[in-house]
Amino acid sequence: MIDGILAFLSYLGTAVALLFAFVLIYIRVTPYREFELIAHNNKAVAVTLAGAVLGFTFPLMSSIFYTQSLVEMVVWAGITCLVQLAVFWVLRRYAKRIENGDLSSALMVATFSVAVGLLNAVSISH
Repeated sequence: MIDGILAFLSYLGTAVALLFAFVLIYIRVTPYREFELIAHNNKAVAVTLAGAVLGFTFPLMSSIFYTQSLVEMVVWAGITCLVQLAVFWVLRRYAKRIENGDLSSALMVATFSVAVGLLNAVSISH
C-alpha cells in the first residue's frame, strides 16, 4: 500500500511540475502576455491557452498509463511539449487576431491543439 501511495505521489507530483513547466514555456513562445490579457477579460487568449493545456495533458495522461518509469514519462512530456509548440507555430498567423480577442480564431487554434494532443496521446500507446 505504501509503495502504491509513493508511486502515485511521484507520478502526480512530476505530472503537475511538467504541466506548470509546459505553461511557462508556452507563454514564453507566444507573442502575447496570456495572463495579463486574461486578467483584462480576453476570452480568446484564455480559450487558446486552455486548448494548449488540454492538448498537453491528454498525452501526459497517456504517458503515465503506458510508460514504465518516470524518466519515460518525462521524455514523452518533452515530445508532447514540442508537438504543442509546433501546433501553435503552424497556426501562428492567428496570433494577432487572438490577441485582439477574436474568439473564432482562438477556437480554431484550441481545437487543433486538443485534436493533435489526442492523436499524440493515442500514439504513445503503440
